[in-house]
Amino acid sequence: MTKTKKLTLSAILIALAFVLVTVSKILPAPWPGGGSITIASMVPIIMVSIILGTKWGLFSGLVFSLIQMLTGFYVPPATTIWSFIGVVLLDYVFAFSVLGLAGFFVKLLGNKTWAIPLSGCIVTSIRYVMHILSGLLIWGAFADTDSVLIYALVYNGSYMIPEIIITTVVLALLAPKLKEKSLL
Repeated sequence: MTKTKKLTLSAILIALAFVLVTVSKILPAPWPGGGSITIASMVPIIMVSIILGTKWGLFSGLVFSLIQMLTGFYVPPATTIWSFIGVVLLDYVFAFSVLGLAGFFVKLLGNKTWAIPLSGCIVTSIRYVMHILSGLLIWGAFADTDSVLIYALVYNGSYMIPEIIITTVVLALLAPKLKEKSLL
């Protein structure tokens, strides 16, 4: 596949991810500090990584993170520039870029059909960890409990666990076709 075709496919899948996030935001979201359950919005970014490889997946995840920041950035109540940068990196840049590692995990697991949904589950779980770390860094100030870790796990888990399940199920359904298209 030529670079132009790879770039075009990446752009189309990034745009699809953005549309899925945008359509999902029509639903009322009970998360005042950010986060939402979407209609499989992470799947297109994961698909880039599975079809085109980790390098293209990481780049697409990074681009998607920047689009997320431009269109729905929630300014964290950071008290220092370093905590602000940390939250931006953890909640956006790393959280969405990590989706691009799916191709790496598929390859590591032997490029089997079952490896596709498992890799999706792994990278979305890593995204969940990024949000937990962000919660520990700054969002714990909103905790209604003495344990910031419990707050970060529950708050982020309330939308990330459904996201992990949705993403894994959709990837399981798409796995046979994705395996055919994969360049890994």
